Amino acid sequence: MNEFDIQKAYKLISEKLIHWMEDFVAMLPNMAMAVVVLVAFYFLARLAKKGVSKMLGSVSGNISLNHLIENIIYFIVISIGCFVALDILELEKTVTSLLAGVGVIGLALGFAFQDTAANFVSGIFLAVKSPIDSGDVVQLGDVMGVVSKINLRATEIHTFQGTLVVIPNKDVFQNPLYNFSHSGKRRVDLSCGISYGDDLEKVKAVTEKAIKSTDGVLSSEPIKFFYTGFGDSSINFIICAWIEQIDQGGFLETQSNMIMSLKAAFDENDIMIPFPIRTLDFGIKGGEKLKSMLND
Repeated sequence: MNEFDIQKAYKLISEKLIHWMEDFVAMLPNMAMAVVVLVAFYFLARLAKKGVSKMLGSVSGNISLNHLIENIIYFIVISIGCFVALDILELEKTVTSLLAGVGVIGLALGFAFQDTAANFVSGIFLAVKSPIDSGDVVQLGDVMGVVSKINLRATEIHTFQGTLVVIPNKDVFQNPLYNFSHSGKRRVDLSCGISYGDDLEKVKAVTEKAIKSTDGVLSSEPIKFFYTGFGDSSINFIICAWIEQIDQGGFLETQSNMIMSLKAAFDENDIMIPFPIRTLDFGIKGGEKLKSMLND
């Protein structure tokens, strides 16, 4: 390389550096404005995070979900600030490329994690609407137990047999859910039957008195007694009583006590709970007794 080429290269580099320096100096106001915008959006993101935290704290007790939503809001505000700063620096192509990249990535992730996204969104709705809370006695399909934890993806239920069942939040949100703890009380519907020879008014009075005297039955709620029909060997009835035990163990214990109280009251008042009765007919056309058939 001769001296002329070195001078030419030196001149080209110098001009390029000077051009960059002039552009840098020209961009200083924009850079200062971009920094101000970033700082402003940083404080705005923190303010938005605090506001969302207070709002969620009043409607949702799911701490982990609340933190996640707060962080998402914080990230969104910071991202908007970054895009505004890039636009101030006149980096429109960079902004366009970033938006396109985010869109493509979001679309790909949306297809790849449809179920995960559905469970996540369902978890948010469950936390906001609060149809269930930890400790509630619930039934979902064939699963009945106590809610132990509500995560972002799934709800954990401990059955009364000691089994842990993990149910996706999408299934919890989309299917019928029975919450036995929502009202703070449960109703026992007890079915029974008495013989055709008993006095129906007496049976009703004795039954209501026996159920009212059972431990665990709420005296503040009325007891409902209904005769439901004529059975093969009994007149059937149902009695409905509200109890204060909402957990399954207390429910079954109170129901058992109601059955024992009812049986003791019937024995004391000579009210019979009949056994099933069957009439055997030995004739081809009917109406024939066993003795006559044997004599033939």
